[in-house]
Amino acid sequence: QVQLVESGGGLVQAGGSLRLSCAASGRTFSAYAMAWFRRAPGKEREFVGSISWRGSTTYFSDSMKGRFTISRDNAKNTLYLQMNSLKPEDTAVYYCARARSSVLRTPASEGEYDYWGQGTQVTVTS
Repeated sequence: QVQLVESGGGLVQAGGSLRLSCAASGRTFSAYAMAWFRRAPGKEREFVGSISWRGSTTYFSDSMKGRFTISRDNAKNTLYLQMNSLKPEDTAVYYCARARSSVLRTPASEGEYDYWGQGTQVTVTS
């Protein structure tokens, strides 16, 4: 059984930065693509970005491009989301997700992922 545990959320002022982490259990972390999603209050969960199994390719939602960076450390079984220039509209619960395989055909589709973390709250104040 795979477990994903997010951490690093909190309260930050607009313009600030946060780095989220997602620690994965199991020995096969490096074999799978990973992603971050978020759910803002009263909204559907939305795709933030994804990263290939090797970490060489990332893909982001247009609204996050240039502000967010995804990376991974396969030796530590950990996924990261660096968020800069945060805006109040970035307030959400952020989830990490493990892909069903090493290759993503439609990274923004929730159906591509089979394991999810419990989420970590990020609140951006104006």
